[in-house]
Amino acid sequence: MSPAFLFVDDHLVVLDKPAGLLSVPGRGADKQECAARHAQQRFADALIVHRLDMATSGLLLMARGADMQRRLSIAFATRAVAKRYVAVVHGLVQADSGEIDLPLAADWPRRPRQKVDPVDGKPSLTRYRCLAHDAVARTTRLLLEPVTGRSHQLRVHLAAVGHAIVGDTLYGGETPAPRLMLHASELSLSHPASGDNLRLTSAPPF
Repeated sequence: MSPAFLFVDDHLVVLDKPAGLLSVPGRGADKQECAARHAQQRFADALIVHRLDMATSGLLLMARGADMQRRLSIAFATRAVAKRYVAVVHGLVQADSGEIDLPLAADWPRRPRQKVDPVDGKPSLTRYRCLAHDAVARTTRLLLEPVTGRSHQLRVHLAAVGHAIVGDTLYGGETPAPRLMLHASELSLSHPASGDNLRLTSAPPF
């Protein structure tokens, strides 16, 4: 299982990660294959900037060298990188668009799960827009924009409003599905070296 290389220059590497591949090495000898290792086999200076869940497919941005890693990490932290995802969720979402504004925190007794926590949770905001409904399957295809970048944010937010992502066994999408129906479909940012606007896209494989 290998990622596709969508964009490469002297400063950046952008991968299209398949579902089921880790972003970075996990614990144990059997969890060393990952997107970062594939990139580093071709570009020794490739360094991770952000991550996608193992079950999520799509665009993964890596930096070439420590200086680019620092610049891109700041861009992510200051929300200068726009991210969009496509998901298929259970149920027919009625609103054409909207926001899910629910604070999130780690669910320590059930790690790696996260949870909505009005007391100790960090502010978390997801914007969504309906792309299509499937009345027979009773599912909705959504375009998602996580304004904040909390762990499992999209999965927890959608489950919390009664529209768990199809294939998400961790947060309530128990209906059998070949995979988690969540794909990182777009990244937009200013190139950290040239300042040019950079927009990268990847079509969902579902």
